[in-house]
Amino acid sequence: MESCREIELEGHIIDSGIMTLVFDKIMDMGGEFEILTFNVGKLKTDTSYARLRVSAPDDQQLDAILSELHRLGARTPEISDVTLVPAEGDRILPKGFYSTTNHPTFVKYLDEWLPVEQIEMDCHIVVDEENTRAVCKPISKIKAGDAVVVSEAGVRVIYPERPRKVSTFEFMHGTVSSERPSEAIIARIAREILKLKQEGEKIALVGGPAIVHTGAAGALAKMIREGYIDVLFAGNALATHDIESNLFGTSLGMDVRTGTLVTGGHKHHIYAISEIMRAGSIRNAVEQGVVTGGIMYECVKKGIPFVLAGSIRDDGPLPDTITDVVEAQDAMRRHIQDLGMVVMVGTLLHSIAVGNCLPSYVKTVCVDINPASVTKLMDRGTTQAIGVVSDAGTFLPLLAKQLEEQKKKTC
Repeated sequence: MESCREIELEGHIIDSGIMTLVFDKIMDMGGEFEILTFNVGKLKTDTSYARLRVSAPDDQQLDAILSELHRLGARTPEISDVTLVPAEGDRILPKGFYSTTNHPTFVKYLDEWLPVEQIEMDCHIVVDEENTRAVCKPISKIKAGDAVVVSEAGVRVIYPERPRKVSTFEFMHGTVSSERPSEAIIARIAREILKLKQEGEKIALVGGPAIVHTGAAGALAKMIREGYIDVLFAGNALATHDIESNLFGTSLGMDVRTGTLVTGGHKHHIYAISEIMRAGSIRNAVEQGVVTGGIMYECVKKGIPFVLAGSIRDDGPLPDTITDVVEAQDAMRRHIQDLGMVVMVGTLLHSIAVGNCLPSYVKTVCVDINPASVTKLMDRGTTQAIGVVSDAGTFLPLLAKQLEEQKKKTC
């Protein structure tokens, strides 16, 4: 016997393409729909409202469809309070636990809609019943007795809407193309950065060693020095080769200016690590005059926090590199909630790691010479990202130049 249920959608659901996403999802999953009510906003500021009856061959298939529609912002007309089940032990979730999206989320508790704090994808909602708060937690942070939300009942997701007035950022929102004019894109990104800084927002950069290899370290160091970057996320490699470049003028043993191999240069990155080990930390090396320029130098001088997350292939690693992955995640999360934009340059793994922790309202720019890297980031759920197919050595100097030019225009 066919199963059916009603859902509601509200907001700028037409021009944001949400209605189309809902229709496609229902049909792709073998369901059918009937539009019961559709009130279209008449003015640009008006929202629209739709009520649909969704049907499927059985309850199981219908539940699967509704679960996907829930993640697009659909809700049932009658909403009960969330169901809470205590965790039976540390890092043990009750069966049927709710898994979060990275979109703004609310839970209904005691007839009140509570915003879920620190939202990120693939985590879980814990309600602090004593303080009437809802908090997003990864499984590693679940403690015995935590009141964990189970099922989607009483949970509301606000799917990102495309604004009626397109801003300098939404010009290519959620797209990747190698055919777009890079300089025009970079100029718009620069304008958005300046706008966010004027509004007091913070900007993070996620960087890979390609920034140093391609000769773009100076441009990034300048951006940090001039106050455009508020936090740096990277791995051991970026910091190591940046310091190697400062000490020896090489990156992976290659002269950064000429692109030629230097005799004995294959040892330079190990020398760099050893010198930082001798100093005790990157900060100490800067204060002792060992490191006199570069990305890490500017971070220390400007007081910009950096999180270096290690990997199994790291040499050394540097004493500042966090080798415990859970500790590295926690260090990133301490900075992520306050961000207005993240620029990711030349590092697929760190970009995905940071992207997976970002709320969907954080503007995200992913730059890589390989279009597949940006696509992989979006496939992992960071749908708010825009892609710029460009070499780090081209992108960052142009961005630094555009920031300088755009700032002069506003003065």
